[in-house]
Amino acid sequence: MSMLKEFREFAVKGNVIDLAVGVIIGGAFGKIVDSVVADLIMPVVGLVFGKLDFSNLFIVLGTVPEGTARTLDALKKAGVPVFAYGSFITVAVNFLILAFIIFMMIKQINRLKREAPAAEPAPAPATPEDIVLLREIRDSLKR
Repeated sequence: MSMLKEFREFAVKGNVIDLAVGVIIGGAFGKIVDSVVADLIMPVVGLVFGKLDFSNLFIVLGTVPEGTARTLDALKKAGVPVFAYGSFITVAVNFLILAFIIFMMIKQINRLKREAPAAEPAPAPATPEDIVLLREIRDSLKR
């Protein structure tokens, strides 16, 4: 029973909940980056390099059955081994964009942390009147 209690304490800690929220948001953010790469960046890159579609770049490693289309999806469905380097290029570009976006976010967060003004020190409390009088007496005796 103590293991269950220990697990509950662990799971309810703020760090675990923060991690869970981060994973969920990261998954959604990953889908956005996938869409940006597949729908916006890769068509432009394909246009620059002669209208190539990187997702359909592959090398056939086996024999292709008669009547099978020479597309990546059709070959995979037919069970033909393919070296799909175009898919890897797409995933690598995805990763680079995601890493750059995270780098920029962390850079901005760190900049905001540095620029946050330091709290002004609280003014010293007023000196009690009896101490002020004692200081005046002391100073006058020194003269």
